[in-house]
Amino acid sequence: MWLWGFENLPERWSKRFADLRACALRTAKAWAIKEVFREFWRCLDPGDAAAYLKRWCSMASKSRMAPLQRVARLSREHAARIVTYFKHRFNNSIAEWVNRQIQDLIQKSCGYRNRERFKVDVLFHLGGLDLYPASAK
Repeated sequence: MWLWGFENLPERWSKRFADLRACALRTAKAWAIKEVFREFWRCLDPGDAAAYLKRWCSMASKSRMAPLQRVARLSREHAARIVTYFKHRFNNSIAEWVNRQIQDLIQKSCGYRNRERFKVDVLFHLGGLDLYPASAK
């Protein structure tokens, strides 16, 4: 149940999960800190995001849980690059998706011996071409 986001938890488990969260488990504390971080992505501007990240890193560092402390340390080290997202609102998810599609093509074909054939297949399958001729009216 710890893998669910609070808003996605099925109704049938809500009471059981509330009981779990009420326990003094380190897992419950880690889950709560993770849920607090999810609000970070709702920040509106880089200044707000930087302040929120700083507060969250402080909270995670004080948790006395080594994995959270490690994430907080890395977040502090890369804070400028993380906050850049709020300036440009851009990430590399589209590039990762295209790369995954290309890797699937390579796997389905059991590899390519010819570089030109590989280029043609990538353009054919991922080029977004309309393969049907325009109807003449």
